[in-house]
Amino acid sequence: MPSPFRTAVAVLVCMILAVIPANPAGQTAQASSPCIVESTQFHGWDAERMSNRWITLIIVPKLGGRLMQVTFGAHDYLFVNPLYLGKYFPPSQAVAEKKWFNYGGDKIWPLPEGPGEDQWPVASDILDDGNYQLTPVRTGTAACKVHLQGPPDDRTGLQYSRDISLDAESPKIRFQAQMQNITGHEIKWSMQSVTQYNTADPRDPAKYNHDFWAFTPVNPASVFNRKFDAHAGPIDHPSYSVRNNLFTLHWKYLEGEVGVDSTAGWVAVVDGLSSFAMLERFRFFPGADYPERASVIFYIDGPSLQLNNQGMPEISRTKLEDTPYYMEAELNSPLVVLPPGQTSVLESEWFPTRMTPQFVNAAEAGMIGRELAVVPGPGGVRLTGMFGVFYAGRLVARVYDARGVALKPVDLVQADPLETVSLDTVVPLPPEAATVSLHLVDEQGLDRGSLGEVEIAK
Repeated sequence: MPSPFRTAVAVLVCMILAVIPANPAGQTAQASSPCIVESTQFHGWDAERMSNRWITLIIVPKLGGRLMQVTFGAHDYLFVNPLYLGKYFPPSQAVAEKKWFNYGGDKIWPLPEGPGEDQWPVASDILDDGNYQLTPVRTGTAACKVHLQGPPDDRTGLQYSRDISLDAESPKIRFQAQMQNITGHEIKWSMQSVTQYNTADPRDPAKYNHDFWAFTPVNPASVFNRKFDAHAGPIDHPSYSVRNNLFTLHWKYLEGEVGVDSTAGWVAVVDGLSSFAMLERFRFFPGADYPERASVIFYIDGPSLQLNNQGMPEISRTKLEDTPYYMEAELNSPLVVLPPGQTSVLESEWFPTRMTPQFVNAAEAGMIGRELAVVPGPGGVRLTGMFGVFYAGRLVARVYDARGVALKPVDLVQADPLETVSLDTVVPLPPEAATVSLHLVDEQGLDRGSLGEVEIAK
């Protein structure tokens, strides 16, 4: 979302498991424990902590109901603006000063943007900076959930609410955001999930992370000539490219915004310095009217090239405090006509895991760094690949004959979301085996889906 300035000795043995890199928190799969919600302080703000054995979420209701931090394996994903730690500027002050106070974190915004009555001016108003009321819905059980209720906004005619949920048995995060028409007439809006990822170098926050990436599949029938559209900043921004049918953003410190009409329903973010990653999954609606025809938008904060009052080019916003290091991953809902009193919902799910910038695809059960490969050889077939899983459990090879009849599955290796799994194993298979599909079975024995399927060469 634009700023106020428009605004990731080789020996064949039965199994080799590599961890890339070592788990910094020393966390491994444990016995079941509850998911909890409790009051806390976060950089001077009153906050709520939602956590299970895997992950901790920090929510600051007063800051427009923002999710301010997500911590997984001691890794913090989100940008928190050091300029405003512990501070709060009420909407009345922001409107009077015509200023947007960027606290960071993750929030819900309306689209389209602009100065018109049916547009949003990108300001710290009631929607962005109002005091939300948080109510725990479930806590201390196998799952927990909080409900955030925002105040009504007369300018847009909208009132927001948001549910955030965690299970006890995985790091998966669920979101359900709702916008309601509080007027007596029809209105038309899109709802946008705006997540600010921290792109500072963890070794030296004064520098930016030169190995930070974001991905989303391009639309084969894209309406854009290059499969993406530069909304702001240079058309030939050095951060943007398309590789292997993925729009690929390699973060560079130069302001820009880009829209992608992706139909796949997911966005992947990879911090290459730490090998921590996040997959954001959402529902795409074919044929729907998306703002600026984009289901996904990325915004890069940074200096920008502008003309001064003499008509000469110059670099603006060069101070780090004015252009801190962050990238926004934005998921758009379609534009929806809402009759009086009616509501519309934007649902999404986040899956934190481990992955490197080798990332090539996403599956139901995890992220893929190297696709599953099967090579016949002496003593069986060799299975290779690299994956970041979404659930703790085991990788299992499901085997089928040429007619699709299931043969005996093969148990392979333990899998943990806090460890990148590099698979290299030789397994014996019956001669009639024709296809291998790699599945993740979680700690409760539930099949979480395939990470790849390959035919066996004969």
